[in-house]
Amino acid sequence: MPTDWVWGLIGGMLIGLGGAVYLLGNGRIMGASGIIGGLVDGSGRTAWKERAVFLAGVFLLPILLTPIYREVNTHATTNIAVLIAAGICVGIGTRLANGCTSGHGVCGISRLSLRGIVSTVFYIMAGGLTVVLFRHILGVI
Repeated sequence: MPTDWVWGLIGGMLIGLGGAVYLLGNGRIMGASGIIGGLVDGSGRTAWKERAVFLAGVFLLPILLTPIYREVNTHATTNIAVLIAAGICVGIGTRLANGCTSGHGVCGISRLSLRGIVSTVFYIMAGGLTVVLFRHILGVI
């Protein structure tokens, strides 16, 4: 019996736990685009250490888990042009929505934020439409 859904559940629980710890630890919302954006544009200079530690954890934990999980299939495309286009679209979307799914979806919905709920609905719809367009209509992915 396939148990791939279990890993999604565990990952979601860990993201939720991380968001709760980040909020309880320093009173700030764990929005990845805001954390990265604050480092890039300089608006987060006062909290650069906590932002850097957060990002280090995001990048280092998968590396540390590599000996345990040697082979992971992310189902991501190997088409570099599609990956670049996807990254640009995600960046534009986070700027338009003033946040990303970690801030709006995980933290916003848990706080019953109308803005977070609406943003998340639009993220999900945009993702679904993108899959239909690129995979089923254009056959790119």
